[in-house]
Amino acid sequence: MKTFSAIPAIHKIRSKSFFLLSSGCLALAALLTTGCQQAEKKGGVNKQASLHGIIELPVSPPISIIEKQRLAAACTVWYDSVLSKSVFNGGILVAKNGRIVFERYRGYEPKSKKDTVNENTSFHIASVSKTFTAMAVLKLKEEGKLQLSDLLSKYFPSFDYPGVTIQTLLNHRTGIPNYQYFMEKLKWPVTIMMRNQDVLDYLILYKASIEDMGAADRHFSYSNTNYVLLALLIEKITGTPYPAYLQQTFFDPLQMQHSFAYTGADSARASFNYDGRGNRIQNNYLDEVYGDKNIYSTPRDLLIWDRALSSRLLFKDSTLQAAFTGYSNEKPGIKNYGLGWRMNNYPNGKKVIFHNGWWHGNNAAFIRLPEEDATIIVLGNRHSTKVYKAYQLINIFGQYFTVSEEIE
Repeated sequence: MKTFSAIPAIHKIRSKSFFLLSSGCLALAALLTTGCQQAEKKGGVNKQASLHGIIELPVSPPISIIEKQRLAAACTVWYDSVLSKSVFNGGILVAKNGRIVFERYRGYEPKSKKDTVNENTSFHIASVSKTFTAMAVLKLKEEGKLQLSDLLSKYFPSFDYPGVTIQTLLNHRTGIPNYQYFMEKLKWPVTIMMRNQDVLDYLILYKASIEDMGAADRHFSYSNTNYVLLALLIEKITGTPYPAYLQQTFFDPLQMQHSFAYTGADSARASFNYDGRGNRIQNNYLDEVYGDKNIYSTPRDLLIWDRALSSRLLFKDSTLQAAFTGYSNEKPGIKNYGLGWRMNNYPNGKKVIFHNGWWHGNNAAFIRLPEEDATIIVLGNRHSTKVYKAYQLINIFGQYFTVSEEIE
């Protein structure tokens, strides 16, 4: 590996693009369980969501008391035997038809033992952020502002990576390795905060020195770099910073009041995160790169996101079908990846759409069962892989797998 003495000069060429905030945004609304109940009392419409710029989501269909009790009991058994016996700090929410059947919050600052976690605590959702980045790109596609077959070089002419299209970025088939690794090998100064533009600049300037580069659209290779580039694409097309665009397009219209894409200005409202022993993990030079991570949210806000997707009011059926279709079939098995979503396709025809996340001490699981209209959300800020065991809960809604077939 060559050492480039000129590399630090890259920090002087960061783009100084000016962004014009878009005044128009898609209007949407959110209904959690209480909102749905209020709507039913007023003829099935949520009158709370009548403010300018908000569109009402449909009222969630009811579930029987017996079914709710059954699901709650099964979730309680799982929670008591798995999460509560771990170092889990965070929240869990399970819903059927958009109605919460089980919800728990547990957590404290490990050293002081001071309670810090409740339903309004915003957790770093790590790679679950990719679902928002992907759907933002697909929204731009619906608006005719891009095509999935477009080469990224159409928007960034100096990006000379043949075959890298918007679609291959979305489905992780670009062959581009993770930026965390090649930026480190190229001696990025860890005392300087990295930005998305820096990742693009390095790909352009030091292409010949980046190791483990693969050909585009040969096979699936999960890479955070893809979503860093997609965030830049969103900014390029909209003229709006990625955090502001998500706020205008999703979080504000959906009334996801505790969700935001992190920037340095958000340090006061971002929850801390801890390793498994309870030691606080400090931010580092990678913590202001977004698109691949860096969205904060709550279980209740992610349920709103789930309902917005299920409502078909936010996206066309064709868009959702494209997002939830697997594009990597080189290897046999049930696992696949769509456009920003992981999926497991079982031989019995059942399908799980999900995404997990991990960053620092944060773990996240966001699981959707379209056939049963069920949702499982677990977010935590003290490292615990037990969060991903939430996948076991899908069998309380239907027979997806046997114990020997369990897969995450």
